[in-house]
Formats: sequence, C-alpha cells, structure tokens
Amino acid sequence: MELALEEARAAAAAGEVPIGAVVVIDGEVVARRHNQREELQDPTAHAELLAIRDAAAAVGSWRLDDATVVVTLEPCAMCAGTMVNARVGRLVFGARSLDNGACGSLYQLGSDPRLNHEFVTIADVRAEECSELLSTYFAGLR
Repeated sequence: MELALEEARAAAAAGEVPIGAVVVIDGEVVARRHNQREELQDPTAHAELLAIRDAAAAVGSWRLDDATVVVTLEPCAMCAGTMVNARVGRLVFGARSLDNGACGSLYQLGSDPRLNHEFVTIADVRAEECSELLSTYFAGLR
C-alpha cells in the first residue's frame, strides 16, 4: 500500500485526484500508476485501469490470475469490471468509496457469482491515511 500511496501523492502533485495503484505478481511490482484523467483528458485514465493495462503488457497476457491490485480507493464499476475481465486474483484497497465503490460499498462486482470471474477483496488497508489524502486534496479545491 505504501507504493500506491506514493502514486496517489504524485497524482495530487500533478493536480489529479490522489489515487494510486500497484499491481503485484509473485511478490514483484509489475506496474504502478496514478490517476491521469486531467493530464490525458481521458475519463478512463483511472489509476487501477492504467496499472492493469501496464501489467498485462509487462507479462504479455491479459489474464492476470496471479495478480494482486493494490489501490488507495475502492474501485468504481469501470475499474472493478476491468479486474473481472482481466481475471485479477486479488484486490486490496484502502479507503471505501461510499458513493461510487463497486467492491463492497455500493456493488460487489468482485464477488458476484453471476459474472464469469470473482476475486478476493481485502478492504480498509491503511484506510484512514488513504481517506486523509483525498480529504486534503478536495479541501484544497474549495
């Protein structure tokens, strides 16, 4: 989570919503990214989606069965859907997203048996620290 938090801080420094993500396979970091929606003017440029793309390229496969995605904020439906489609093995996230979260708060896409894949979800890892980064960022905008 520390590496994801570093990415989130880099996002904030670049004027992006401070969310960071890391993809780990067999104990090795294969990708790490932060939000880049503003920089790229791309609504899909969420940290976890970008990191999953990079991880797939790094391992040469879209199937990320052995991957753990670590992200500072609970993924939205788009990102959770990407994890289902990439066959991610595990998700670890920090802060819950009560208004947008798709991995426990509003929806449970990672554990929905109606979908073609499910992944293990571990929530609330360093949640207070992850939440504080977001709160501080948004307070500065007001």
